[in-house]
Parts: sequence; C-alpha cells; structure tokens
Amino acid sequence: MSFSSYKWWSWRWVIPVSALLLFTACSPTAQPIIPTDRPTLTPTLVITASALPPASPTPAVTPTPEVTGGPSPTPLLGATRTPDKAIGLPTRPANPNAPIIEFFRVSPETASPGGTFTLFWSTRNVTEAVIYRLDATGQRTLVYNVEPYGSQSITISARERVQVAYELAIGAGAGEAIQRLIIPLECPVPWFFAPSPDSCPIREANQTLIIEEPFERGRMFYIEDDNQIYVLYNDGNTPRWSIHDNRYNPAIHPERDPAFDQAFAGTGLVQPSARLGYLWRGLDTVRNRLGSGLAPEQGYEGFTQTAPTREQSFAGREDIFLTASDGTVIQLLPNGSQWQILTPTQ
Repeated sequence: MSFSSYKWWSWRWVIPVSALLLFTACSPTAQPIIPTDRPTLTPTLVITASALPPASPTPAVTPTPEVTGGPSPTPLLGATRTPDKAIGLPTRPANPNAPIIEFFRVSPETASPGGTFTLFWSTRNVTEAVIYRLDATGQRTLVYNVEPYGSQSITISARERVQVAYELAIGAGAGEAIQRLIIPLECPVPWFFAPSPDSCPIREANQTLIIEEPFERGRMFYIEDDNQIYVLYNDGNTPRWSIHDNRYNPAIHPERDPAFDQAFAGTGLVQPSARLGYLWRGLDTVRNRLGSGLAPEQGYEGFTQTAPTREQSFAGREDIFLTASDGTVIQLLPNGSQWQILTPTQ
C-alpha cells in the first residue's frame, strides 16, 4: 500500500474521533438521553370571553359528536321500539236487508194555502210505508198508508200558514227509518201595518169600531166586531191580559154609578162608563188590578188581525193584533201570557 492511500484512509477515520473527543470534553457532566414513546396530546378547553347574547337568543343546536369506528352506543333503557303501523278495527258491514229511504220529496217546493202539492218517495227492503202529517208541535196526526214507492197528491186547508210538515216512516223498532219533509207556504194575506211580523195572517184585517180607555195600571179595549172587551194589565201579575164577553145592555143597565162619580170628584180620576164601566164595576179583580180611569174612553175606526203564534210553548195558538188610539199596534200573545206595543212606520 502506498503512502498516499494510507494517508487518505487515516484522515477519514481520525477526524470524526477528534470531533467526538472535543464535544465530550466540553460537557463532562451531561446525562445521557433515553428516548421514550411519543406522548398522546390531551386537548385542553380554553374558555374565551364573548359578547353577551341578545335579549331573546336563538337556541343553538348542540353538536352531536360523530363516532367513527367501534360499536354503536346502546341506549341505557334498551333498544328503542318502532311503533307498529295503526291497525284499523274491523267495521261491521251494514245490513243489506235493512229498510232504506232512497228519497222523499215534494213538488212544487213551496205551496200555497188552499193549494195542492205532490209528495214523491222511494224505499227499499220493505213491503209498505206510512206518511204522517205533523202538527205545529211535531206530533203525528193524519196517516197515509202507501206503497214502498210512489206519489201522493195532497190539498191543504186555506187556513194553513207558514209551513206544513210530513214524515215518511218504514220498518219498525231498531230497524225503523224516518225522514221528515218541511214545506214552506206562501203568504196570501197582507198585514194592515208595517213592518210586519215574521208570520202570515190567518185572514184579511178586519176594520171595526174600537173603544179604548187608559187606567192607572193598564188599559181596556172594546172590539165591536166580535163584541168583546180586552183588559190589559201592567201591574206585573198574571195573567197579563184577559178577554171578556160584553154583557152590557143599555136598556136595563145604568151607564154610570153615581157613587163612583162622587168618590172621584176633585181627584182627576174618572169612572168608566157603558160597556167598559159595566165590566169594571162588576168584577172586583178587574177593578182592583186596573185601578181608576185616567181619561174618558175614546172611540175610533181601527183594525184587528190574527196570525199563528211564533212562541213554541203555544204552538197551534194565535196572536191577536189590534190598533190602539195613538196609532200603535197591540200584540196579544196566547193564553194571556204577555202583550206588547208595536210601532208601525209612517
């Protein structure tokens, strides 16, 4: 081996050893470093102050941590059960043999008092049917035994007002089928005043002589056409009004009683005379409830008229309407139940 090759080899190994000796001599007390496993970083939550939320903050959605890998979490209360689909309860099929009303109609749809209309009907699963006429209270009156299907012409009374009602019935017991038919009636008679009541007069207004007298607690009316006296009370007791036949006979009954004239002298009160006075003096109940007369009686030409009452408790009865001396109209409800003043338009 030549010198040059020896020198290159010696220089390659001598320099690293010298450097190592140099570093060792500079830190004679350093401890040896033993490498360990790389530690796992644990994230630390740092709370940073932020601005206060608004007065009505919008709730934020809490994020759900996403689980990657591993088994799915199991609820503490066990697996969640998915509800079964709603199961409809079985329905009982309709009885195909039950009585059925297919239709129950009238033509024309509006009738006239004293006029004629026709009922039409059709039913199934029965051998006969019955049609009833209903009264004002809904009770069955007239009976028509008819075929399961067909038609029936009916003529109603000229006194019928407002409406008439019929009922078709088939079957019996729990299998009975019923259908009611209401037929409106035209009003052929005008009222003698306006605005008119929500009813239809039974007859034309009757023009007659009426005598009226006011009293301390009511008033009296004499109607010449029917020769009757109507007594209206406003003392709060019942009946609120009463009707009496006129039994005054000028040939045998005095027109006045002098004793009452003497008692009323200087009081401003008056004694009723003639027809009204005879009833007032003869019935203590009338006299005590009415009190004394406030002014002499007054006669005038007026009107009377009647109409079916609208009060359900008096279905089938009539209201009476009559003209008062001041131009108003007095309405008398059935059975002395009530009376009221109606003011017509001019």
